[in-house]
Amino acid sequence: MIQTKITEMFNIKYPILCGAMMWIAKPKLCAAISNAGGMGNLTAANFETEEDFRDAIRETRQLTDKPFMVNVTILPSVRVTGDHHKMYLKVCAEEKVDGIEVSGAPVDKACGMEYVDMLKKAGVKLFHKVGSVRHAVHAEKVGYDGIYAAGIEEGGHPLDDDVSTMVLTPRIKEAVSIPVVTVGGIANGRTLAAALMLGADAVMMASRFMATRECEIHDNIKQELVNRQEQDTTLICKSIHLQGRALRNETVECVLETEARGGGLEEIIPLISGEKCRTAWQTGDVNAAPMMVGQSIGLIHSIPTCAELLKEMMQEAVERINFVQANIQS
Repeated sequence: MIQTKITEMFNIKYPILCGAMMWIAKPKLCAAISNAGGMGNLTAANFETEEDFRDAIRETRQLTDKPFMVNVTILPSVRVTGDHHKMYLKVCAEEKVDGIEVSGAPVDKACGMEYVDMLKKAGVKLFHKVGSVRHAVHAEKVGYDGIYAAGIEEGGHPLDDDVSTMVLTPRIKEAVSIPVVTVGGIANGRTLAAALMLGADAVMMASRFMATRECEIHDNIKQELVNRQEQDTTLICKSIHLQGRALRNETVECVLETEARGGGLEEIIPLISGEKCRTAWQTGDVNAAPMMVGQSIGLIHSIPTCAELLKEMMQEAVERINFVQANIQS
């Protein structure tokens, strides 16, 4: 076993956290990861009403008595408004969830410092997912409890500073005193061990959890992740300042072509809509929507249970660390 500031903070077995996934990070998968010894993720934007969101938190608690994270993404959206963001944070405080992963704008700037104070008074640990040292420093000053250091390799929406995990984790680690979680390029024990050597207190991964038995997406999608390689992702939506990393497919190529000829927001938004993604996860049509996954797909070779995955990752990480220690010569 490897104890870190994160395993101690949340009293979890493994320093492995799940990241946000639209239409995917729901109670069943969240609880499976937490029950396996990691820390599951419940993505708030999956739920449009306060009642549905609160019910999802309570359903997750019926499925696990272990800690889990809630993601609140504060980015421009057609469906999720500023009122939604405030509602999600309020419910998290009222339900006293274990921790919140904030993506996008920081809570203090987007919703107000009173929401940070409200969450801290409720005992909710607050983490900000960032892609730069300057944003990490701001989060620590505001009172966040930890940082997710998200390298350009990650799926979803990496910061357009385009800094890799190998550089970003140690840079943020030397700039702040609060715990740091490595994000981007993590999918197995070797990458977990590497993150720990860089100074991380845990890792966060999302793409790898898509290819697990408990993940509620079509088997075609899972098999596509096994079949594809690290070079099969690309950055999209840079022209509309909403950079995202997605798997190359017909829809993504259409987005890239639209951007290349100067097509604007009105043309791009229908191609990347959340409803297209939700339908694709259900039908298994791998070309129907952008699949926001990271370069770590090159390290995905199987579809295990969450328990099998986390156990194997930790065993491999310990083996790699022991191997290095055994070969150190004075």
